[in-house]
Amino acid sequence: MDLDLKLVRNTLVVKVQGELDMLIADKMRYEVDKKLEENNIKNLIINLEKVNFIDSSGLGVIIGRYKKISAVNGRMYIVGARPPVEKILHFSGINKLIPMYSSEQDIINI
Repeated sequence: MDLDLKLVRNTLVVKVQGELDMLIADKMRYEVDKKLEENNIKNLIINLEKVNFIDSSGLGVIIGRYKKISAVNGRMYIVGARPPVEKILHFSGINKLIPMYSSEQDIINI
């Protein structure tokens, strides 16, 4: 599992690779929260294009970051979810809270 965090102005872009499950959820939570607290971040992009599996722990970490960003009137986006992961996100209802796009470029073009 790889986790790449990049700060672009007031937006944190988190690229996840592999499985977003119980084994990585705590690491992701810690790393993202640390960046959110250290910087004046208003927007969060979670890039899932290289994620092949997500479980309830992964869903929980996404919902938790959504709550943190929303608390500071920020916006959160999910990009690049492949069909199996996208299906889980839809079943969980996350797509009703967090806008989902095909690529980061789609968000830039909003």
